[in-house]
Amino acid sequence: MFTGLVETTGTVRDIRRRGDYRVLSIAAPSQGEPFDVGESVACDGACLTVVSSTEGSFVIEASGETASRTTLKDYRAGSVVNVERAVKAGGRLGGHLVSGHIDDVGVVDYLRPAGESLVLAVRFARRFDPLVIEKGSVAIDGVSLTINDIRSGWLSVNIIPHTARVTTLGSLKVSDRVNLEFDMIGKYVLKMINTQGAESLTMEKLRGSGW
Repeated sequence: MFTGLVETTGTVRDIRRRGDYRVLSIAAPSQGEPFDVGESVACDGACLTVVSSTEGSFVIEASGETASRTTLKDYRAGSVVNVERAVKAGGRLGGHLVSGHIDDVGVVDYLRPAGESLVLAVRFARRFDPLVIEKGSVAIDGVSLTINDIRSGWLSVNIIPHTARVTTLGSLKVSDRVNLEFDMIGKYVLKMINTQGAESLTMEKLRGSGW
């Protein structure tokens, strides 16, 4: 589980193929604790497992399924990625609940200055429209953001100067592909509505389901 608060950026050192797997070596500071073999780490929002590590770097393996559903297949040596380690129990949940399971790969429509901030607009598959609401949450390349404006198959967010500086979002360009994870709670509510019908959704049922 992640929060969408990127801890650092990493640089892809090397990519090797092993069957349909991609093995990536990523250079990234460990933020005080070395990366542990077996721990989960989000790279541009995609949850991956560390299979080996050295001081200041770690190695992950990604299946063909993961590569096909994320921007990972676009990576090259030198690519810069957002890195977040899994949240610790008892730690602050400063962003929103992020699973690291990518829903869609969106395409940057524009990135424009707005005062000191940037406005990022992204196009995505329209089937995800029910999961996108104004002032709701979305993770873009693993960064927790608040949705400002929506249209069918389109959303925009505001990026503050700090976020633009410490993540990869500030360097995006038109037509760049980005990983999108929509709000987890919204997905569960939509599933309940689709399977049980809107008239059967009550506050008692939501509380009983853990919400």
